[in-house]
Order: sequence, then structure tokens, then C-alpha cells
Amino acid sequence: MSTYRIAPSLSSADFARLGQEVADVIEAGADWIHFDVMDNHYVPNLSFGPMVCRALRPHSTVPIDVHLMVQPVDALAQAFAEAGADFISFHPDASTHVDRTLQLIQGAGCKAGLVFNPAASLGVLEWVIDRVDLILIMSVNPGFGGQSFIASALRKIERARRLIDSSGRDIRLQVDGGIKVDNIRRAAAAGADTFVAGSAIFGQPDYKAVIDAMRRELVQ
Repeated sequence: MSTYRIAPSLSSADFARLGQEVADVIEAGADWIHFDVMDNHYVPNLSFGPMVCRALRPHSTVPIDVHLMVQPVDALAQAFAEAGADFISFHPDASTHVDRTLQLIQGAGCKAGLVFNPAASLGVLEWVIDRVDLILIMSVNPGFGGQSFIASALRKIERARRLIDSSGRDIRLQVDGGIKVDNIRRAAAAGADTFVAGSAIFGQPDYKAVIDAMRRELVQ
């Protein structure tokens, strides 16, 4: 899959004006809007729930990509599906029955993804890759924005790309954590095709300039 996607993360947006932030970043060229959902249980932070997704859905003309950093998963996955999410991803170790949760998300009309923390094995993919629409490799430890990219994630991206190619399926390979203009090309070279960026975009005065610079790196 050669079409790249840039997905700005709302965790770094101005929460006092989220609707306008969504509109502004889409106008600047965002392909997806990324929701980092944190429960202060699975990760040490608290963000937003399905009501915020429902409120922002009318402001987004692009897919809403929900990353659940929560435990348990199923009830919130269902709630975000009903709130208008297009993609819903979760961490395998946060679900008692990974296959069942993937089925629940897809049965609710969404694309389903699995998320792998920096120290997590990709082994579960052997058993469920036929159900997965997206694989998200975390290049930071989840819970906070503004962290530095963990270089070992590149090897994991390479391994995930080989698994996807071997499967013959149309699966997005996403990377999240410390993605910036100066490292997005390395992540793409390793096999990623979808890039989550938070503070690298929302922390800058000109969203379009950053997104355009990222795209220039991706076509080199």
C-alpha cells in the first residue's frame, strides 16, 4: 500500500476549541483525525470519551481513528462505534478475548486495529491477522504526548510489514509516538504508511506547513 496517511492526534490540540482545531487541521491537509482515548487505568492519563467523538463527528470530513488505551475494551469500543468512529484500535493485553473484540468492532461497522507497545510482541497477529484492518506500532510508551521516538520501533515496523505482505490483505500499518518531519521518512522506509503526529503538528503555528513538510519527506 503506497498511499500515505497523516493523522494528527487531538491529544495535543487546544481542548477549549476542539471543533475549530479539527476543521483547521483538516483544511491544512490531515487525512485522518486520531483520537487518543486514555482511561487513567491502562495508562496514567485521562483524555476524552465517546461524547466528545460524537460532538466532533459533524466537524470532521475525514475518518476518525480511535486508539483505545483503556481496560476493559469492549463497552467503550461499542460506544465509540455508535459515536461515529471509523477505525477503532486497542491493545491486545487490554482485552480478555482479542478475537471477540475484533469481531465486535467490525460488527459495529468499524475497521478494527491492534496496537503494540514498545516492549510488546507481535505474536498475537499469527492468530488474528485475517481479522485486522490496521496495525499500530507505538514508538513511545503510551499515556503522554511530546515523547521522543524509540528507535527500536523501526525493527517492529519492518516485522509488521513483512507479516502484512505475507498475509496478502489490505492492512494499514500505523506508527504513533514522536513522529516529526525529521524522522517520518525513516518510519516510512521501515514500512509504515500511516503516521500519527500530535505536538509536531498542533504544537506549531502553521499546521499546513508541517503537514506539507511531512509529505515532502514521504515522496523523497
